[in-house]
Amino acid sequence: MKDYDLVERIKNQDESAFKELVESYQDMVINSCYGLLHDYNEAEDVAQDVFVEVYESIHKFRGDSKISTWLYRIAINKSINTTKKNKLRKFFIKIEDAFNGVETRNYEKSDDINSKPLQRLESIENKAIIKNAIDHLPSNQKIAFTLHKYEDVSYKEIAEIMDLSLSSVESLIFRAKQNLKKKLVQYFIK
Repeated sequence: MKDYDLVERIKNQDESAFKELVESYQDMVINSCYGLLHDYNEAEDVAQDVFVEVYESIHKFRGDSKISTWLYRIAINKSINTTKKNKLRKFFIKIEDAFNGVETRNYEKSDDINSKPLQRLESIENKAIIKNAIDHLPSNQKIAFTLHKYEDVSYKEIAEIMDLSLSSVESLIFRAKQNLKKKLVQYFIK
């Protein structure tokens, strides 16, 4: 009921209500975006866009679902759009580099190496392998898997977010796990 009252206050242009909404859901939205984008700064930028859209389109929220479900939907859509834009941007950079004679460019920030550089390097490599495997899942599998494993969202809520049946979500997550096992077995079984 608290969320319903909050939404009504925002619809009546109560700025303190909007601030309360942002404070309540900001971490959830950033984490959702991060799960799909794998870049914290970019996730924060997309989260800001999510809340701008929420503010501008709050009148469209009918209350058929929880506010968190609506926020997840917006965050996922904005993250997917950002991923598409980034891939296109990287594609054009690679073409530009090819014309300029540059063979490779590092797109990821390097982490600081701590006192155990070999373990740190192995950990970074493992994370990159897992991230790459998740990124190569079909879109719906990636979304369902990320929401469940990284955001701890229930199957039922994922079904609402993705506008799918519960059995479809179960199937997506099962297939995502199977696909990840196939892709990761070569790296982690020695």
